[in-house]
Amino acid sequence: VQLVESGGGWVQSGGSLRLSCAASGDTVNSHVMGWVRQAPGKERQFLASIPWTGGPRLTAESLQGRFTISRDNVKNTVYLQMNSLKPEDTAVYYCAAAGRPIPSTVRDFSVFGQGTQVTVSS
Repeated sequence: VQLVESGGGWVQSGGSLRLSCAASGDTVNSHVMGWVRQAPGKERQFLASIPWTGGPRLTAESLQGRFTISRDNVKNTVYLQMNSLKPEDTAVYYCAAAGRPIPSTVRDFSVFGQGTQVTVSS
């Protein structure tokens, strides 16, 4: 599975961004997709996960109401809509793929993209 993120950038506090992740490879549909992030000096943090077909969609409790994960099965693309962004959301955001159902932690994922930087200014 190969993952390529896009959509990161700079935004003012309170703004929105939508990240995209284009997935490819023979086994992409057997994986559950997700997003994690890593802020400077901190460990990677689970954000959300979504299967390609059926199954539950998970979002980290602290981000519910602001972050929404979605998918486009035709384009093999996963999105992360981020609203009401805060300076503490500044991080490198990684698309991820898991070969197990209902990933809910970073260690559940086995494949990561190269990451895209999101910077939120106050």
